[in-house]
Amino acid sequence: MRRTRCTRVGLAALLMLGSVVAAGTVPASADDTPSAAAPASDGLLSAMQRDLRLSKQEAEARLAAERRATAVESKARRAAGASFGGSWFDASSGTLRVGVTPNASAAAVRQIRAMGVTVTTVAHGARELAATQARIDKLSAPAGVSSWHVDPEAGTVVVSIVSGKQRDNDVRQFVARARRAGPVTVQRVPAAPTTLAAGTVGGDPYYTGNVRCSIGFSVYGGFVTAGHCGRAGAGVRGWDGSYIGTFQGSSFPDNDYAWVNVGSGWWTVPVVLGWGTIPDRLVRGSAEAPVGTSVCRSGSTTHWHCGTVLAKNETVNYSQGAVHQMTKTSVCAEPGDSGGSYISGDQAQGVTSGGWGNCSSGGETWFQPVNEILNRYGLTLHTA
Repeated sequence: MRRTRCTRVGLAALLMLGSVVAAGTVPASADDTPSAAAPASDGLLSAMQRDLRLSKQEAEARLAAERRATAVESKARRAAGASFGGSWFDASSGTLRVGVTPNASAAAVRQIRAMGVTVTTVAHGARELAATQARIDKLSAPAGVSSWHVDPEAGTVVVSIVSGKQRDNDVRQFVARARRAGPVTVQRVPAAPTTLAAGTVGGDPYYTGNVRCSIGFSVYGGFVTAGHCGRAGAGVRGWDGSYIGTFQGSSFPDNDYAWVNVGSGWWTVPVVLGWGTIPDRLVRGSAEAPVGTSVCRSGSTTHWHCGTVLAKNETVNYSQGAVHQMTKTSVCAEPGDSGGSYISGDQAQGVTSGGWGNCSSGGETWFQPVNEILNRYGLTLHTA
C-alpha cells in the first residue's frame, strides 16, 4: 500500500506524505513574493558552511540578505524600464546590484536606490545583450563550445570554450561569428556539459525504462522534472518499482523540461527532500533568486548540496543539441540527479539538467527554471 511505504524517509522527492490532489484543475500561477522566512535549520546552515565555506553567522546573514534582494529585484527591474542592464547579488556587501545604461533617468535611479539597491552604470542594456545572445543561438555550435550566457556585470555575452579546444578550427569560426553578433568575451571551462541521468541502481529515484532520474517539484496533478529523462507517453515507476504515471509532456533538446502525472495510489506534497542533511523543505513559492545568491539542490544520487547562481539564460551545448534559457550554478551533481530540485530558501527555482564535474572534485550544473515549465504546460506549483 502506497501510504505505508511513503512514510519512509528516503522516498523520491515530493512523493512522500500528504493528501490526494486532483489533476489539472487549477490554472497556472507562480508566486513572486517570498514568504516570511522561518529560521534556517542547522542542516541547511551546515550545508552552506560546507559548500560555500562560510561560518554559521555568515550563512545566516547571507540568507537574510538574499531574501531582501529577491524581494526587490523585480521592482528594481520595472523602475529601470528600458535602461535596465541586468541585476546580480553582491555577496561581499550583501546587496543587490542593478545595472542601468547611461540614458537612465535621474528619477529612475533615485527610485531604485531608495529600495536599498546599489546602482551601477553599464555600457550595454539587457535588451541589447539578449539580442546578441539570440543571434548566437541561431549559430551551429561545435562540440568544443560548452555554453554562452549574458553576464550583466561584465556587459557582454560570455562564450565558454572547453579547455584544449580553443584552437580547433570549428571553434575559432564559431567565436568569430559570435563576436560579429555583439559584445562577446570568451572563457575556458574544464569540461563539456553532459546530462545527468543514470542507469538503474539502488536509492530513492524514479525510473523510466532503464534510466534513473530525480523528481523536481510537485504540481497539482503530478511533478515536474527534466525532459531528457523520458519522452511523452513513457511510463514512470517509483522507488518501490510500482507504477506512478506517465510523462504528459517532454521537451529535449532546445528545452530540458517535462511533467509526469501522478496516480495509482501516489500523491504529491510541497516538499523537497533534505536526505537527513537538513529537515525536508516546504515549498512556498517560486520567486526567482538573483545571480549571486545561494541555491541548494536535492537529488537521488548526491542528495543535498549548495552553491551559488552563476548566470541566467545560458545556452548549453549538449552533445544531443543546444538547450536554451538555463540557469548556471556552482552546485555539484552526478548521474541520477537529473530532474531534481533547486531551491533557494523556500522558493522553488528549477530542475536539474546537466553539468560537468562531480561532488568529489567539484563542478558546475545547470537547471531549467521552474516558472518556465509551469507556464509551458499550464501547471500550478503545489505550495505549503
